Amino acid sequence: MAARSGSRLERLLGHGVFCVTAEVVPPRSADAGEVTRQARGLVGYADAANVTDNPTASAHMSPVAGAHLVAAAGLEPLLQLTCRDRNRLALTADILGAWALGARSVLCLTGDPATVGDHPEAKEVFDLSVMQLVELAARLRREGRLGSGKAISHPPRYFIGVAETPLGEKYDFSRLERKIEAGADFVQTQMVFDLEAFEAWAEDARARGILERIFVLAGVAVPSSARSARYMREHLRGVIVPDRVIALMEEAGPDAETEGVRLSVEVVARLKAVSGVAGIHVMGLGKMGPVRRVIEGAGLVPRPAIA
Repeated sequence: MAARSGSRLERLLGHGVFCVTAEVVPPRSADAGEVTRQARGLVGYADAANVTDNPTASAHMSPVAGAHLVAAAGLEPLLQLTCRDRNRLALTADILGAWALGARSVLCLTGDPATVGDHPEAKEVFDLSVMQLVELAARLRREGRLGSGKAISHPPRYFIGVAETPLGEKYDFSRLERKIEAGADFVQTQMVFDLEAFEAWAEDARARGILERIFVLAGVAVPSSARSARYMREHLRGVIVPDRVIALMEEAGPDAETEGVRLSVEVVARLKAVSGVAGIHVMGLGKMGPVRRVIEGAGLVPRPAIA
């Protein structure tokens, strides 16, 4: 299957490879070396890395700059863009600029509320909804036209992704279906701990034909302590952390991080067995070592090379 975007991730998914994405978090500084260090640490472990966009609504280095640095380090960047911080002019500018700097995949996000971040007084923009951002990227790819309708030369042809919280309360499949209709090609889910609940979601998604229309990358988080597991259960929307996970993390004591890696490897094995799941998105919650250990432990290295 030829990739419209030139994205390696798109080619691998199109060939039926079980893919791995991870995260590079641009620093709260102008230090390019921090981005390069993270990216090089994932080379050979991840097929692409999300370059986060002001995560938790806190100010960080631009994801466009980060994407360029990740590409230069030899890893495919997956540009995150949130609707929270930009109007349609700024979103369009970053879509065009990031393509020029080497990004071939984009993840369209709403963004966390500004009130949870380090600038709670910041004015939220939301000029476009996430659905409209997907439509903008898809229209550029399909027609070479801006949101205004104006045709441009050399339009970007991104591999387009979205995020989803399949285990959220009162989950509605129609929202994901609208994202697919708008032009989304892949979806990264919120972190999965409750495998039975996720398997039930996947079964329902399969019955609706969703898993045939979009590549699903299931979220995997590596808890480092019982405290971090509790935080995820209590504060992250759509994250179900079973009591068993917290109990095992407590019992592990000083070896909690090792136990978190073991549990995550267990989760990946179950996810690989779910028909229609195309890969995983591994989140280290600020730590690179556990991400690498999970990918190694799951037998997902070395990553395949497809021209």
